Amino acid sequence: MSRPRRETVTSPRTSAARRPRYPATREIDEQTRLGEVYMRSLIRTQLRLALFVCTLLACVIGGLPLLFMLVPSMREVVVLGLPLPWLVLAGLIYPAFVVGAWFYVRAAERNERRFAELVEGD
Repeated sequence: MSRPRRETVTSPRTSAARRPRYPATREIDEQTRLGEVYMRSLIRTQLRLALFVCTLLACVIGGLPLLFMLVPSMREVVVLGLPLPWLVLAGLIYPAFVVGAWFYVRAAERNERRFAELVEGD
């Protein structure tokens, strides 16, 4: 019992031209429809992030006066000779904005890195 002889099958069109492959960066540079889709996805991602950070900050910052209005005993607390609402609204608002900005920048850079990996890895 002998094994059948192996045969190599090849295409008769070995010299056929390959279809040129356009990288996604070229699609973006030439502003094609596909490039627009890529850019729109990045812009939407960045917009969602910005809306999330702004909403979070607005809820925290806007919620503090509401908290002091609903809990009158907190309005009467004095720390270092100043009322607690003044200290919180004057002293903690700016660090909250700095933390929000720091978070936004890190997340936006991460989104851009992922986008670049998607586009360059194509």
